[in-house]
Amino acid sequence: MSFGFGSKNGPSTLRTNTSEGSYGVPDLMTTGLAARKVHVVPAHPLEATEKSFHDNKLRMEMNMLRNTQGLHAPLKMAMELKAAQKIGRLPFLPSSNLMSDVLMGRDDQMSFEDFLNPVEFREEAGQPHAIVEKSLGIL
Repeated sequence: MSFGFGSKNGPSTLRTNTSEGSYGVPDLMTTGLAARKVHVVPAHPLEATEKSFHDNKLRMEMNMLRNTQGLHAPLKMAMELKAAQKIGRLPFLPSSNLMSDVLMGRDDQMSFEDFLNPVEFREEAGQPHAIVEKSLGIL
């Protein structure tokens, strides 16, 4: 049974977007250390489909809302999700995304993101003052 979604498995390319300092080397004080785990190819064939599960589920729910309630329901949901994603914290603080989890119905579910590699124990870290100065354009 096909829902019209294409395969997410495509050619993987390794590309880093780090800003270089005045000597031509990446400035780690403002960008932080990048985790190498994100540049590794998927370890299992199901990993790519598991990563895109929530996007596919959202797309199917939006199509179902449009078919049952009309165009206003997915538009309203999309506006609320966009507003929830715009609310943020300082650039160096992790966000819990509680509002978007409530809108998506994931607030009462336990998934591997909740206990494996939580945001507060991430490998990427930087100097808070340098990150804020970079986001404000001072640095």
